[in-house]
Amino acid sequence: MIDYEEELKKFEPCLDVAEAEGAIYDHELTDILDVLQEMLREAKGTNRLTR
Repeated sequence: MIDYEEELKKFEPCLDVAEAEGAIYDHELTDILDVLQEMLREAKGTNRLTR
C-alpha cells in the first residue's frame, strides 16, 4: 500500500516549472491592449504631421 504522507514529504517541484513561473511573473509581457495603444499613438502622431 502507498503511504501518501511519506510520498508528500519526498515531493519536490520540477525546476522547469518554477523557472517558467518566475520568468512569466518577472517580465512585463505585451498583450493585445498594449499593441493597440501603441498603434493608436502612432496613428495620432502621423495625423498631426499631415495637418
